[in-house]
This record gives sequence, structure tokens and C-alpha cells, in this order.
Amino acid sequence: MKKLMFLFVAGLLSFGIQAQEKKAEITFESDVVDYGEVEYGADGVREFKFTNTGDDVLIVARVYSTCGCTIPEKPEDPIQPGASDVIKVKYDTKRPGPIRKTITVYTNASETPYTLKIKGKVLPEASPLEKKGDGPINGN
Repeated sequence: MKKLMFLFVAGLLSFGIQAQEKKAEITFESDVVDYGEVEYGADGVREFKFTNTGDDVLIVARVYSTCGCTIPEKPEDPIQPGASDVIKVKYDTKRPGPIRKTITVYTNASETPYTLKIKGKVLPEASPLEKKGDGPINGN
């Protein structure tokens, strides 16, 4: 009976110790970046701002997109509790049309990856006359 009681108390103590374990936590300001309407060939860099709201160091281990037109860039250094950083995303704006892409983020805060999204629309490339600033040609 003493062994059983000892195992029970030891189990409770180990559970209590695990409950107090430090853990990183990532909180994004927004999980969607809306590019809106962007000019063909414009700067396609946007940022997802986040904060480590946990009480342990946050490590962004891997960030990727399934499309080569979207290039994410993760922070290289660990993020201390309470500190903020960004995940940069560059979209190739030489692809006119709608933008609907997903970025997957792996961290030590969760075994489940975080999903971020970008959306918007790249306008068609301007015609050579519009590029020169001549505007439309008035014809007879």
C-alpha cells in the first residue's frame, strides 16, 4: 500500500512540474495580408508581424509556400518572450491576376504549423504607350 501511495504522489508531483514548464507562443497581428490592387512589376514585399506571447524563447524553424511565385523569409534569430518580429513574404508581381497563396510556418510553439494567407490582385502590364506617359492615341 505504501508503494502505491508513493507512486500516486510522485505522479501528481511530476504532473505539477510539467504544468509549470515554460512554453513559447506565437501570436500574429493578422494571419492575412491583403495586397489590394498592385501594379504589374511593383514591390511585392509584405510582412506578417508577430509577438512571442509565451514565457520561453520562440524559434521559427521553417517557413514555406507551395508556389515558387511566393517567397517567404523567416527570422534567423530566436525571439525572446515579449519580443516581436516579422515574416517577410515576396510575391512575384509580374504575374497579373488574382493573388491567393498560403504560407506555412513551423515553430517550437506548436506541433501544428500555422497557416498564413496573402490575397489581392496584380493589375495587367501597362501598354508601351501608357509606360511612356503618352496616353491613348486620338485617331480619325
